[in-house]
Amino acid sequence: MENLFLKITSIYLLFYCLFRAFYSILWKPKWLERKLKQQGIRGNPYKPLVGDMKDFINQINEACSKPISLCNEIVPRADPFTHNTVQKYGKTSIFWAGTTPRVILKDPELIKEVLSNKQGHIGMPPMNPLILILSKGLSTLDGEDWFRHRNIIAPAFHTEKIKATIPAVSETCFLLIEKWKKTSSLTGTCEIDVWPEFQQLTGDIISRAAFGSNFEEGNMIIKLQKELQKLVLEAMQTLYIPGFRFIPTRKNQRRKSLNKSITAMLRTLIERKESKIRTGGANGKDLLSLLLKSNKESDQESTASNKKNNHMTMDEIIEECKQFYLAGSETTSSLLTWTMIVLAMYPNWQEKAREEVMRVCQKQPPTAANISQLKVMTMILHEVLRLYPPVIALYKHTYKETKIGNLSIPAGVDLVLPMLLRFSEGVSKASNDQLAFFPFGWGPKTCIGQNFALVEAKTALSMILQNFSFGLSSSYCHAPNTGMTLQPQHGALIILHQI
Repeated sequence: MENLFLKITSIYLLFYCLFRAFYSILWKPKWLERKLKQQGIRGNPYKPLVGDMKDFINQINEACSKPISLCNEIVPRADPFTHNTVQKYGKTSIFWAGTTPRVILKDPELIKEVLSNKQGHIGMPPMNPLILILSKGLSTLDGEDWFRHRNIIAPAFHTEKIKATIPAVSETCFLLIEKWKKTSSLTGTCEIDVWPEFQQLTGDIISRAAFGSNFEEGNMIIKLQKELQKLVLEAMQTLYIPGFRFIPTRKNQRRKSLNKSITAMLRTLIERKESKIRTGGANGKDLLSLLLKSNKESDQESTASNKKNNHMTMDEIIEECKQFYLAGSETTSSLLTWTMIVLAMYPNWQEKAREEVMRVCQKQPPTAANISQLKVMTMILHEVLRLYPPVIALYKHTYKETKIGNLSIPAGVDLVLPMLLRFSEGVSKASNDQLAFFPFGWGPKTCIGQNFALVEAKTALSMILQNFSFGLSSSYCHAPNTGMTLQPQHGALIILHQI
């Protein structure tokens, strides 16, 4: 009798697994495809399990195999698959990330509806656990967790608090300027690959301004994060198999080891900061001190009012710190690099920016009092963000059937909002709506660190313009490439001339 029961159970489990596989791999994707096509949303036919992933990777590899001419028309190289899909099927089209349909929305009115998310049916896409190993911070959260984290983190990124970090940013930039001056001391000129230089700079700034920690400590965290990013990117370009991350392959073990090391280092850093705050040994101006203070106040308010505990746990603070390092260094280094390249391409605008900096700041580093007066600088940074956005697209997911414009998008669909493609046909054809430009997102989930990133970029560029003029090296190879951010595939070789 027991054997019969086991056999029946085994048969039942086998049929259940077969049904789930049939439902997930064939029935549901085909049903979603039919629902979307009925509304005129076209794209490549669904291929069971793999979708368009093979074509996606092949087109990226082909685009990366050769540079492009020196121009700002970078879409076909930086985002070839999305570009080709829109060209073939229209502004609202579909492609397949494995078994999940992804609807590309290029229309600004539809994008506005998605980002305002009035129905509450749209959230962050379900994420590959191998991606979440980088950070489970604010940008990956939804619902109550997002609201709780945002409320605690927001005071640290208040405009006045950001202004207080400018001296730390200036001090770090000064060290870079002195390094470049030393390199060019013999002839007054030198060739520098500014891409790794800016990665180092923004990492140092995050360590100093956000954490008040020393360079060596911050550099080690960033070094480990970069190795982890590389392994995660490799995983993103392969078909995700549930549970595969638990198999003790060499790369899985290395990812686990890196994450463990990064987490341990950040835990030590946070505990040391908490100890300094308790003993009055911290100045309280860095972002981590402000975050810990805000978190403590949230905890006290919850206790006093006998409400649900709204503070963040140590593990949650660690995840937010991972995101500080990750987003704070990657996005700003990308923005600084492409701004240097663009200003080297357009020396007349480089001179206009320099004239403004010299008029507003003279030969002194920018201060909180005058950084807001850099109007030309702001315009240039916005133009670079338009042409070379560090993050080329935003991704959302429908968790319930959702009305977007005249479309009814069923649950289970990813939505792709392509920042880079918004201007692929020029500014005049994009939109008169300001939402055509959304490098830091829009609506409730606008990037909380955008003011810090822009202050950091303005400070660094002002100090560079005060000390150097620059142009592109004859060895520069124009090859925008999308990793975690938009990056120069073969570096950014710039010729610096001391002023």
